[in-house]
Amino acid sequence: MSRDYKSSVFKDLLDRLQQDSWQLELLISGFAIFGLFTAFPHVKTALEIAENDKNIYSFIILIVALVACYILIFNLLVHVILRGLWIGALGLRYISGDIDFEELNYHNRFTKYLKKKIISFDKYVASLENYCSVLFAASFLLIFYVISITIIVVAFIIIATYIISNDNLPKDLRTFIGATLMIILSIGSILMFIDFITQGYLKKKKWLSKIYFPFYWVFSFLTLSFLYRPLVYNFLDNKFTKRLSIFLIPIYIVISIFNSVKYQKSNYINSTKYNSNLYIDDREYENLRIKENDFVRVASIQSKVITDPFIKFFKVFNDNVEDRIYAFNPTLKPLEDNRGFKTGIRIYNNKSISRKKRDSLAIKYIETINKMYIIKIDTTEYKPDFLISRNKQNQVGFETYLPTKELNEGKHILRLKRKLIKKQDTLKILELTIPFWYFKQ
Repeated sequence: MSRDYKSSVFKDLLDRLQQDSWQLELLISGFAIFGLFTAFPHVKTALEIAENDKNIYSFIILIVALVACYILIFNLLVHVILRGLWIGALGLRYISGDIDFEELNYHNRFTKYLKKKIISFDKYVASLENYCSVLFAASFLLIFYVISITIIVVAFIIIATYIISNDNLPKDLRTFIGATLMIILSIGSILMFIDFITQGYLKKKKWLSKIYFPFYWVFSFLTLSFLYRPLVYNFLDNKFTKRLSIFLIPIYIVISIFNSVKYQKSNYINSTKYNSNLYIDDREYENLRIKENDFVRVASIQSKVITDPFIKFFKVFNDNVEDRIYAFNPTLKPLEDNRGFKTGIRIYNNKSISRKKRDSLAIKYIETINKMYIIKIDTTEYKPDFLISRNKQNQVGFETYLPTKELNEGKHILRLKRKLIKKQDTLKILELTIPFWYFKQ
């Protein structure tokens, strides 16, 4: 069975499939474009959630998914347009045949020029066919490249997080292992990048190939390149496919630059930068967050104009908040940090904390939050009484209510301050200011 690919029957089958592959290409492109446009807003929303929650691993995975969506949507749309043009050219060829330059009756200068540039209509049809086929294959090859780069970036993060910053390992040992792995990974990444840019130069020179081969062998597994390696070398052994694959990268760069271009209306007003002393950020007001991806950055209140006898204050929770809690109250820091990705499979562990103890620690956790944060409205200081809650965007956080009966009508500034213990001194750091207007009903 493994040798069937050498048989003439199998080769004939491949030749027939190759001739009819355009139908499969259009079918796959159509379904893929529809699926990508459907998934794109959900991926973007999930990415904003991960960014808002400071979840670096989910953020990286979703960035890869978003970049893959951009690449596939662009490439497959261009592929469908070119393939449509190719089908149109075939239909025109059936009616009109090749180009009859004599029938056009142009001046000799234009006739010679057009014959030199166009040559024949069949060549034009063949060129369109080549571009369509190569672009379709390149679309999925580029996704593998994005995945490979992401794996390398994640490898750097894992070494820095779980080896160099691992307090459970001796300092000298984790520094030695971490530094060694970082150096190997850095050298390998640079060599792989040089080899990619030069299209295999390091493999051509005898002494360079000896140095490069061990890195190439290791990185072929690390980047999963063994899955798509035949596709890469089939691109590189043909001048046409090589030129087209190189040409795509500058196109993506130009598109990214154009996508980042924005019109600046004022020298002083910049609506993309939020300073609560000058700008109003709609995300800080619950009634103005109407979209699924309108996430609270730090904290929010119920409205820009308060007419209630209370202010509903919501502080968003993320990993940074918990790290600050541990810094403020080190007794809450567990011996084993269980944050991160977890499986739903439960395994009994003798070191597991009992439910009663966990509840008592959770009470201390909330008490620490209430001690750590201060809320001020103008010059009046309020002691928060937070409870764990969720807002309408399903963000986890801490909720409390502040009375408004002592407030005068008009504009007020709410400030959230955090206590920081540094060298036995307690500092107060301003985290957020929210302007609002209070009017009695």
